[in-house]
Amino acid sequence: MTFVVTDKCVLCKYTDCVEVCPVDCFHEGAKSLVIDPDECIDCALCEPECPIEAILSEDDVKDKRIIDINSKLSKIWPTITKKKEPLTEAEKWKNVDGKIKYLEEYL
Repeated sequence: MTFVVTDKCVLCKYTDCVEVCPVDCFHEGAKSLVIDPDECIDCALCEPECPIEAILSEDDVKDKRIIDINSKLSKIWPTITKKKEPLTEAEKWKNVDGKIKYLEEYL
């Protein structure tokens, strides 16, 4: 089991989670973060750090496409290890559902 960043992160990109990760498994795209499932050690330190609850255990993910998206995008996006400011319109987007379409365009 691993943790994944769900599409709740899209267009928000809060990065509170990245600094607590002991194995630097977060990767950053323009609109979101993802977790590399091959690097994640299932420590769960990141999950409570996300202010919008966008990180879940892969067993708790309803839309399984997000697992594949994390896996694929983590191979091409750069690693992020330091907290940054969220995207400027994060407050507007944080409760919007169905944002997976903004990640699928990268696949």
